[in-house]
Amino acid sequence: MWRRRREWDDGGGCDGDRAWKEFSSQAESRAKAESRAQEGRGAREESGAREERRGWLRWCPRLRTVLLVPLLIYISVPILIRLFPVLLTKFVYLNFLAFPFFVDFRQPELLLNNTINLYLTTEPGVMVGIWHTVPNSRGAEARGKDQKWYEKALGDDHPVIIYLHGNGGTRAARHRIQFLKTMGAAGFHILALDYRGYGDSSGHPTENGFTTDVLALYDWAKARSGNSIILFWGHSLGTGIATNAARKLQEERGIQVDAVVLESPYTNIREAAAHIPLTKIYRQFPGFEYLILDSLALGDMFFRSDENVQVLSCPLLILHAEDDSILPPLLGRKLFETARSAYRDKTKVKFITFPKKLGLGHDYISFNAEVPALVKDFLNIK
Repeated sequence: MWRRRREWDDGGGCDGDRAWKEFSSQAESRAKAESRAQEGRGAREESGAREERRGWLRWCPRLRTVLLVPLLIYISVPILIRLFPVLLTKFVYLNFLAFPFFVDFRQPELLLNNTINLYLTTEPGVMVGIWHTVPNSRGAEARGKDQKWYEKALGDDHPVIIYLHGNGGTRAARHRIQFLKTMGAAGFHILALDYRGYGDSSGHPTENGFTTDVLALYDWAKARSGNSIILFWGHSLGTGIATNAARKLQEERGIQVDAVVLESPYTNIREAAAHIPLTKIYRQFPGFEYLILDSLALGDMFFRSDENVQVLSCPLLILHAEDDSILPPLLGRKLFETARSAYRDKTKVKFITFPKKLGLGHDYISFNAEVPALVKDFLNIK
């Protein structure tokens, strides 16, 4: 019996050793599996990190390009303008932006009542397009009439506006058509021309060329208007053109235009360029004045209204909106103060501002219904 117990004990001890070995083997296997799994995870994480680094490295050249190209353009534009001032004339005149597009200038009646299209040769090789709008009071008579009737109508004692628009676009632009409607309804004849290089006019834009175009139209209108008042109405860039023409008319011919109205004006093109939004990103650029502002003179662009108004003696009315974001009203006020200090008769100079709440901005003063009355009151026109 004792022997059996011993055998049993010996047998049970052998089974326990085997169980322990099996347990140890399983634990070791699990440890190895976990180790391999950790190594796999580590390898995958390292591989992912390597891929991420490679992806970032692939993007680095593209990012450098994205950042470098605008920087190079920003730096090169002022230098190119200084080297080639003709480029600056494109930015100033914007005559290549012939909006609205696909307009048939020969058929203004599609956009306006009481209006006819005509062409005028201002010098050899240059012909400008003009729209003539007659007062609404003569609208019924004007239907179906030809150019001869319109020319004769200029002598009906209604005041005549020679309208000189700003840069960009044509005489068919929305705010310019609104001007023709507003002033036509108020009893004015309006002669709206596209300067050389604009719209359907031939030639290339230059400051002296604009003056030639305006004076040729003035002579044409004067020969047909009898004793009617003729005034120059300039808007934006056109304000400099208006004062140039009025000064030349007075100094070279001894003729004083009946009045000049300046809508959203500036003092001179150099000071205007220093204030327009387009140049804002360059105002802190080293050499801004030398590279950009001084280059205007190299491109033969001056438009010195501040000098012109010191010579003029005709009635001068300046209109400016307080919310003008293109040419700030401080330029209009500065021009007014310059003119008023030079005029002997201070009553001939007037400055009218339009409050921000009207939202007229740079282009829409003519949308204000009070404008015709303000102009008539200033000019003593009934």
